[in-house]
Amino acid sequence: MRRKTKIVLAITLLVAALVTTYSYIYIAEVLRQRITSARDTASYLTSQLAFLATNAAPDVSSTKTDTGNPAAVRRAVAYYLGTDRDLNNMMQSVVSSWPMIYDASITDANGRAILDTDPTLVGKVLPQRPDFQILQSAHFRKQLQLVYGSSATYDVQIPLQLNGSPFGSVRVGVSTVFLKNELTPRLQHAVAFSILAILLSLFIAAGLSHMALGPLEHLSRTLDSVSGGDSSVTTQESGHDEYGLVSLKIAHLGRQMRDAKEIFSALKDNVDQIMANLQDGLMLFTGDSRVVLVSASVERFLSRPRQELLGRTVKEVFRPSSEFGAFILEAFRSHASIAQREFGAPNGRRVAISLDFIQEQGSPIGALMTLRDPESVRRIENEIEMSRRMSASGRLTRGVAHEVKNPINAIVLHLQLLQTKLREVDPDTRRHMNIIDSEIHRLDRVVQILVDFTRPRDLHMEELDVRHLLEDVIALAAPDAEQHSVTIVQDISVEPMVIKGDADLMKQAILNIVLNGIQAMPDGGSLSIAAHRQGDLVVAEIRDQGVGIPPEAQEKIFELYFTTKKDGSGIGLAQAYQILQWHYGTIEFESVPGAGTTFRLGLPSIEVRSEAAKTEPEPTSV
Repeated sequence: MRRKTKIVLAITLLVAALVTTYSYIYIAEVLRQRITSARDTASYLTSQLAFLATNAAPDVSSTKTDTGNPAAVRRAVAYYLGTDRDLNNMMQSVVSSWPMIYDASITDANGRAILDTDPTLVGKVLPQRPDFQILQSAHFRKQLQLVYGSSATYDVQIPLQLNGSPFGSVRVGVSTVFLKNELTPRLQHAVAFSILAILLSLFIAAGLSHMALGPLEHLSRTLDSVSGGDSSVTTQESGHDEYGLVSLKIAHLGRQMRDAKEIFSALKDNVDQIMANLQDGLMLFTGDSRVVLVSASVERFLSRPRQELLGRTVKEVFRPSSEFGAFILEAFRSHASIAQREFGAPNGRRVAISLDFIQEQGSPIGALMTLRDPESVRRIENEIEMSRRMSASGRLTRGVAHEVKNPINAIVLHLQLLQTKLREVDPDTRRHMNIIDSEIHRLDRVVQILVDFTRPRDLHMEELDVRHLLEDVIALAAPDAEQHSVTIVQDISVEPMVIKGDADLMKQAILNIVLNGIQAMPDGGSLSIAAHRQGDLVVAEIRDQGVGIPPEAQEKIFELYFTTKKDGSGIGLAQAYQILQWHYGTIEFESVPGAGTTFRLGLPSIEVRSEAAKTEPEPTSV
């Protein structure tokens, strides 16, 4: 059953219950009023009869009646009462004039009838009948039972005094049969009116509640549209009533929800991208030790997918059966941080763990665990050491190249002189001379390239917008792309992405990678160039759909003179790597043979670079 139907039924039943209650009270009041009216009528008649009897009775002391004889007094009083015209007329009219009155009588102290509407009862002792007060004071259902049950007569009586002393009483009987005949039409009318009121209230309550709740359907559709991300929801039908105000608020909340959803999506994408690119594994726990955030690298350390870890407690993730798990569980139990310690991971590899508990006002609200591959750390340290050694080797190479180039120049000069003097030499000798000349020139070019590659450079640093750099590189690479049937697709952020660098060198580095991507697609394809901010970095991505880089060659592509192309020189990527190092940047790549390669260039934004300049002098040469 729909919620609206339930609400309409509830309102309808509530109104029906209220109307039924009031109808019950109304019918009970009708009955009470008729009974009270009968009591008032009977009381009035008894009062009138008592008044007439008092006026009709003479002063027996002034008559010949023996006042010492009670029987004589009673007979005298009965005589005078029976002969009083007004009293007897009143007694005769009681029954005929008032339909509810059954009889009336005047009795003496012994209950013997002196006067009665039934002449046959005069002089007889009348039976005792229930007091009318019993009927009047009963509750509604008891009154109905007394009136509509077996017929009965109830007395309304008052004491009668004659000559200043108690004499008897005046009784007026009210019959339930007569009362029922008088009451039934009124009760039937009241019941019919109540039934009609109940039915009408049901109809009106159902209609009004349906009408009142009708806008809920429109509001529900509006909420569904808002929750579904429909930005076309308008409030043209909204007025100034409560419904209109609610519609306006829903539209306003919808806009806020869409804005919040966009912000959340952007934050989620950024967090996911950051977490996906982290080499270290990160696990964030809530206050009850439940996992809420897992980086992609954790899968490599724990050999379990991220989705399986999210939402689980630390006891479900780590087992106490291993040294690795037991140590972590003990740390969580005692809330003791772990600076850094190496363990054997479940997959057999070594892992370095650090654990920090996040506190707020002295109470722990969560924990952050970092998992690091110590081999990777050592490998990075080795690369740094290798870079240092290469730098020293470069200085030595420049000196050697300088010393080699001078003898080569002298040899070339003397070879040219020798060729001039030996013009008449036989063809075989000249062929050997030409080979020597060619190889000497090739050796000279190699030495010149080596000198250029290791030569200190003066960097002309300036503020550069990466968007403009990429536009210039795309313009330079367009002819080659058209020649190879390659389409360049741009996905560059519209916001400024400012770095500090040498414009010519940066263009050369990016152009080398773009041209490599174009040449990797001999049959054409799509080359994607994207750029965006990622934290404090400006990241440029160049993705091709080429043949990819063989796995065995991926570790050597940044080495000088290494190439996998038939006509390649092996200088372009090495030069790009060197230029990125000069600009404190990074260059990474991902390649799938047969599917393409993605190069990712990361450069510090100008804010980060400016902070670095405060602590390090800006290098002008390498």
